[in-house]
Amino acid sequence: MLNESKVGGVAPGSLEGARSATGGEPGAAAEVKRWSAARKKAVVLRLLRGEPVDAISREVSVPIYKLEGWRDRALVGIDAGLREREGDPVERQLGEANRRIGELVMEVEILRKERQAKHPLVGRRSSR
Repeated sequence: MLNESKVGGVAPGSLEGARSATGGEPGAAAEVKRWSAARKKAVVLRLLRGEPVDAISREVSVPIYKLEGWRDRALVGIDAGLREREGDPVERQLGEANRRIGELVMEVEILRKERQAKHPLVGRRSSR
């Protein structure tokens, strides 16, 4: 009698919805040529939870150095996300200043076009 370890057609330890590169059974030991961001995230979360990197490496057929690289990039992204400030007064003032500069530039362009339409030769120097 076979010891069936599958529940609902998904092998334990395999990523949900994962397919092998050969189109075989999910959870089969086949190398995946392209990893989606969602699958990488699932593996990185397992690493951050403390699962052994060598065990995950064998299970997903990815070298340890790649897994560690994914983890390091994820941590950098987390750091960058946590550094952002919500409602930063300097950012708000900069945004308002940039908006006002844009309004003034458009106003100057409109006034120049109006002036040239009324007096096309005013403001020009002679070629002598």
